[in-house]
Amino acid sequence: MEIQHSDNGKNGSFFVEMDGQREAEMTYYYKDETTIDIDHTEVSKSLQGKGIGYQLIEEAVRFMRNKNLTALTSCSYAKAIFEKRQAEYQDLIK
Repeated sequence: MEIQHSDNGKNGSFFVEMDGQREAEMTYYYKDETTIDIDHTEVSKSLQGKGIGYQLIEEAVRFMRNKNLTALTSCSYAKAIFEKRQAEYQDLIK
């Protein structure tokens, strides 16, 4: 399953499309030049329980590290993952 990424410089998303429909998506927006706020994560019922939400977060982590960004997490799912992996993600937490 391929995770795609869209970013227009103001906001963006990591997502999975199947048959032209977004079946999983994690969205974010830029708070400033160096900080994004992960504000929503949603996975369709057909993909739940397959670790897709976590894979979206991992793609975001790679993106943030490549771009030297930090993150806020107003999304409850993203917040829980960042707290669970606090030691691993310490460099990304704003």
